[in-house]
Amino acid sequence: MKSLKTYSIPFTGLKLGKHYFEYEITDAFFAEFDYSLVKKANLLCKVELEKQETMLILNFDIKGTVGATCDKCLADYPQPMDIHEQQIARFSDETMSEDDEIITLGKNDHEIAVAGLIYEYVNVALPFIATCGNEGNTEYCDREMLENLNKLSANDEQTESTDPRWEALKKLK
Repeated sequence: MKSLKTYSIPFTGLKLGKHYFEYEITDAFFAEFDYSLVKKANLLCKVELEKQETMLILNFDIKGTVGATCDKCLADYPQPMDIHEQQIARFSDETMSEDDEIITLGKNDHEIAVAGLIYEYVNVALPFIATCGNEGNTEYCDREMLENLNKLSANDEQTESTDPRWEALKKLK
């Protein structure tokens, strides 16, 4: 987790106004997180930090690709990402915050860690069902796997007939 220290923004010395930070997100970043869904990544994260008297406004712009596995043909392919998110952090002496959307920074906090936020944004942006494209029409699609799937599905339809046990149960009516 020491390498994630580079993804912290020290805000105490910053003047009021907008400040810009850039991070390269690679495989090593996701290796720091146990049980990460993402193993391969080539992302560029631009963070715009707007420092105000009572809060920080962080605008994230994450672009690039992450390695994904197609749920249909099991081929590895680069999943494009284009993420735009905003996070607000407010300065407060209260330790407990009722709002989960806003980060609360105490008087002893001098920096804000953005590694966890970047990790969450990328994982949430992953598609629920990952597909490498139109069947057999992309360079990543495993055509042999698709042919095998089509053969198996065709065989299932042909051999599928009414189970004789159901016919016996229907007679009981």
